[in-house]
Amino acid sequence: MSTVPRRPSMADVAARSGVSYQTVSRVLNEPDIVRPETRSRVLEAISELGYTRNRAARALKTTRSSLIGVLTDGSSLFGPAETTTAIETAAREAGYSVLLTTVGADDDGDREVGAELLGSGADGILVVAAHEAMVPAVAAVARSTPVVAVSAQPPRVPGVEVVGVDQRLGARQVIEHLARTGARSVVHAAGPANWFDARARRDGFEQALQDHGLDGEVLGPGDWTPRSGYDLTNALVRDGLPDAIFAANDMMAIGVMHALHEHRLRIPEDVAVVGYDNTLGAEFLVPALTTVAQPFAELGRLALARLLCLLEGRTVPVGTPRTLPPRLVVRRSTRPERTH
Repeated sequence: MSTVPRRPSMADVAARSGVSYQTVSRVLNEPDIVRPETRSRVLEAISELGYTRNRAARALKTTRSSLIGVLTDGSSLFGPAETTTAIETAAREAGYSVLLTTVGADDDGDREVGAELLGSGADGILVVAAHEAMVPAVAAVARSTPVVAVSAQPPRVPGVEVVGVDQRLGARQVIEHLARTGARSVVHAAGPANWFDARARRDGFEQALQDHGLDGEVLGPGDWTPRSGYDLTNALVRDGLPDAIFAANDMMAIGVMHALHEHRLRIPEDVAVVGYDNTLGAEFLVPALTTVAQPFAELGRLALARLLCLLEGRTVPVGTPRTLPPRLVVRRSTRPERTH
């Protein structure tokens, strides 16, 4: 007769390792005060039994759940997806588990959104606030829980810490590089107007054009897809080509390149192309795409560190940034920089 498997308990670990229940508890909570040989024996028993800690019981005892909530819009776009993955990785490395909740476009942000996270006992919540539609979600969860938002722009919610990547700097790096290649005119195929990253990249583009005395304009907005880059470029070919096209992300850049190839225009000899995000595979396009890489892993660690400071009532260490610099990755879709 088969039996339903039973989850191993701390008492089982104690029996297997030949120590008391209290010693097992010390190994889990204060390992430094346990003799190394005893600690090793207990950890071996934990591994053999497949024991995992009971989060609910721990929360009752310590008032802390070691659970971090992560709220996103469920986007599969490279930037938000990589940011979410980076946060999850950083949380696990710090000993926290993650409860991921997505907010649909039709959710009622003021009343319902984030209810699963608020009711889960999460110690704090990280919100990947990529666009305006996420602002109600940030406000909803911030009413009763410490919140850090990962965003290119502050979501205008009192008390919410914000960290992000300096998207304006990334756009500036693009224009500075193109200016050094001799480009005198640049068109920006912009992303959606309600996305914070897209706005910041456009702002950085326009300011850098002015600072470097280049001609340029903004086309769009696009919608982050290759199709929008393709359509914007086809319209541009009819109206006259610039020296370079700066697409708001790599997916739009793929559409830009496809349209240029169809018109038998050479990249970068006729038109240089730059993307943004350094998406997986960007180096294998023909020609390999010049783009901007974002420090997603570091961003995840920064966001979690900010949240832990809030949870533990600690002051953020002096010199800790709120924004991280991106990095231009130069490949063959732009001309070589001039040496003089």
